[in-house]
Amino acid sequence: MRTQPDRRRFLGLAGGGALAVAVSSHLSDPGRAWAGTTFPDDPFRLGVASGEPFSDSVLIWTRLALDPVSPDGTGGMPDSVVPVDWEVAEDERFAKIVSRGTASASPALGHSVHVEVAGLRPDRRYWYRFRAGGQLSPVGRTRTTPEASAAVRELKFAFASCQNYPEGFFTAFTHLAAEDLDFMVHLGDYIYEGGGTSTIGRGHLPTTEVFSLADYRVRFGQYKSDPELQSAHAAFPWLVTVDDHDVENNWASSHSQPDSEPDQDPAVFLKRRADAFQAFYENQPLRLTAKPDGPDMQLFRRLPYGRLATLHMVDTRQFRDVQPTLQEDRHDPARTMLGTEQERWLLDGFGRSRSRWDILGNQVFMFQADHTEGPDTRYGLDPWDGYTAARQRLFNAVHDRQVDNFVVLTGDAHRSTAADLKINFDDPGSATVGAEFLGTSISSGRDGTAMDNLGRIWLAENPHLRFHNAQRGYATCTVTHREWRTDYKIVPYVTRPDAPIQLAASVYVEGGVPGIRNVEPGPIDQA
Repeated sequence: MRTQPDRRRFLGLAGGGALAVAVSSHLSDPGRAWAGTTFPDDPFRLGVASGEPFSDSVLIWTRLALDPVSPDGTGGMPDSVVPVDWEVAEDERFAKIVSRGTASASPALGHSVHVEVAGLRPDRRYWYRFRAGGQLSPVGRTRTTPEASAAVRELKFAFASCQNYPEGFFTAFTHLAAEDLDFMVHLGDYIYEGGGTSTIGRGHLPTTEVFSLADYRVRFGQYKSDPELQSAHAAFPWLVTVDDHDVENNWASSHSQPDSEPDQDPAVFLKRRADAFQAFYENQPLRLTAKPDGPDMQLFRRLPYGRLATLHMVDTRQFRDVQPTLQEDRHDPARTMLGTEQERWLLDGFGRSRSRWDILGNQVFMFQADHTEGPDTRYGLDPWDGYTAARQRLFNAVHDRQVDNFVVLTGDAHRSTAADLKINFDDPGSATVGAEFLGTSISSGRDGTAMDNLGRIWLAENPHLRFHNAQRGYATCTVTHREWRTDYKIVPYVTRPDAPIQLAASVYVEGGVPGIRNVEPGPIDQA
């Protein structure tokens, strides 16, 4: 992925016209144009990325930063617009250029560049790179999706979440980058907002909790400087969304975390949310449709993958009701997780879907999880267990519309589980409407163990759970017309670098039969 660009060839091509349509979200920026001709150092220290693939287009991204953790949030860049040349090729040596052009990196958006490259061929791999101020970026690799009507033999992708920089090395991303994938799904907690120190020499910058746009830019600059994260971004297109720590722990709509200072005033919190969203957009491969409007950001969307699958990405933070404070309030029929508009969008999409598999990209776990041993019960109130009526509406719609290949992908909980989704979790004999794959964290929670006390309780008290592991890593999914296989891949430690990758288990779903068919343990000891 670090193929060195042919400098002279790029310089010769940069002045030409694009062979395909490209859109940059910064072209209309009125800022003063940068008058310099060269940078004194590498401005591509945050790497490159691609995302949001369609059958004929893909988004390519970079952000210029001479000093990614400059305390003022400028990335060490001048207060002016910088022209950035880009090109896309069908080969990694850039012998066959298919599109090229120039975008504008503006200080108003942290000198980030979002180029929507159109006119590409479906289901094809491409390579891309950038040039600015006489410096060349690393080379990234991306891929378009098949046409919506295409008969697709196989889809292979990964999903991950929760990378807390001070708690562990991002070793899992190095292994992820070596996978041969069509795309990658990141389900949130890309950064963590807290301050504090680290026992492994990876303390947060700034050293205190982040609140302002400058703070969030510095925090992203630190995370995106990580070479292991950069390698995974450069390997294939990503689809990303936000969860709580991308803004603040357990936020809900306009509500700050309970008892949090200084955010209890909704107006104060919404300003913080607006700053966090802007920094998130600046640092992610997102299309112009996701560019924030103050504290609002459009994140629910669909990705069709031929006739084989449709990925429905939902947003479980912006539109939810605030978490209940009492266990009995979680059943309130008026409570919503997705909001009226998004819930209707999702259910209508299920009704219209003609895909073999309908996949829900979701931030907090959906299965019921009793956290207490014995006859007493206790449920988490931030996941869907705090919004049981909204969950029931969703499950009823899946059941009524006969969506028999319904699969939910989830992050947030720092553990891996596989669960049957039941129309009534309190009745093990009730209909199964789908399967949920909860994926563990990249580093949050430190090393972990294959089985911890909460895992033992979950397996004992929740018969719909079929697998559990509390180590770090990611999951890959291999999908055909007949079968879905999720491979849970873990690293045995993250508190020191260079951990090997291991297979914890492979979990199977049979096409046309809702729920999990079987679990095959991997070669590591699960005891």
